[in-house]
Amino acid sequence: MSTPNSIATIAIHGGAGTILRSAMNSEQEKAYHAALTDILSTAQAILAGGGSALDAVSSAVSMLEDCPLFNAGKGAVYTHAGTHELDAAIMDGATLAAGAVANVAHVRNPIRAARAVMEHSEHILLVGAGAESFVAEHGVALVEPEYFHTEARHAQWLRAQEKGGMLLLDHDAASQAAAKTAAEIAPIDPDNKFGTVGAVALDMHGNLAAATSTGGITNKRVGRVGDSPLIGAGCYANNRTAAISTTGTGEAFMRTVAAYDISARMEYAGASLQDAADQVVMELLPRYNGRGGLIAIDAQGNVTLPFNTEGMYRGYAKVGAAPVTAIYK
Repeated sequence: MSTPNSIATIAIHGGAGTILRSAMNSEQEKAYHAALTDILSTAQAILAGGGSALDAVSSAVSMLEDCPLFNAGKGAVYTHAGTHELDAAIMDGATLAAGAVANVAHVRNPIRAARAVMEHSEHILLVGAGAESFVAEHGVALVEPEYFHTEARHAQWLRAQEKGGMLLLDHDAASQAAAKTAAEIAPIDPDNKFGTVGAVALDMHGNLAAATSTGGITNKRVGRVGDSPLIGAGCYANNRTAAISTTGTGEAFMRTVAAYDISARMEYAGASLQDAADQVVMELLPRYNGRGGLIAIDAQGNVTLPFNTEGMYRGYAKVGAAPVTAIYK
């Protein structure tokens, strides 16, 4: 178990995939590092002030949702029908309380909706119009679907339609050359990247929390739900073990219950956070064509950010130390 003397820590991710240094110029690289650093610094300040792990991950993921560089909230990708369907989940490691929403189309910050479900309902997962109606009653901001539009994501969707692509993931560089403008080029190809965002935190009271949010995958079938809003697959937190947020091929993370599996390996087999995470990401997931990564923090404040792709937008910050951010392997 963690103790109140633990060093409060926040870690975040913004997606994983094949990253080529040649696909990014210095300005683009600076933009991603600046965004990650700003988000980490804000969450770090919450923890330094005695704030909860839940507040820290809520703030971090909300900021990731507001940043069009990432596939969540404002930067969400388009479905096959040219719409947006957003998913998110949050979990409190102290109580195992959790909340999630899926297929919402009008919620500005899905992670805030997920927290409203956790705190104000007897349920864990609400979807679609019912979720939107419920969270609006509890002060969560709704927006018109046009809010989520970005030119880069729209162009990405059009290219997917032209190619006949069904499930184009959000962070691979295989079709980097297909990008038509500099604005569409990212260090991880926007046409094929695993676009999920997430945060995990340990607060100075010894409590853990995790949060995950996504716009899904470009050109996905309407109604598709991936691992992000599913407790145990895309998000999990338990003070006895760890807090985990994942990003990657959602179906593989669901089939392996990847986030919970890390916790189980720690609790039942005595594995360390590092060993458990490496076993899941590097050994288990690849058996089922699972590509991607995760971020995790344990009850002692140890952090790990493994991925089996060529890179992952990621970073962490311990209270009292400068934030650390990275993109490439």
